[in-house]
Amino acid sequence: MIDTINTKLGRKIKEFRRRKGITQEQLAELTKTSYKYIQRIEGKTPPDVRLSTIEKLAKALKVKPVELLDF
Repeated sequence: MIDTINTKLGRKIKEFRRRKGITQEQLAELTKTSYKYIQRIEGKTPPDVRLSTIEKLAKALKVKPVELLDF
């Protein structure tokens, strides 16, 4: 299977989320998105993620947006 940008991004988000010790539900609350959306982002077939959402995720995970895109 070929890794897509969305798949790589999802893995990075999951990695940082786990390092911070927060659940998908907590990340959803912090970013004001739904738990299902976070599940989909970290899942096998993630959706396209807007830059504004990447900014929210980075802020919630206390990292720079570029760190989420560093793959």
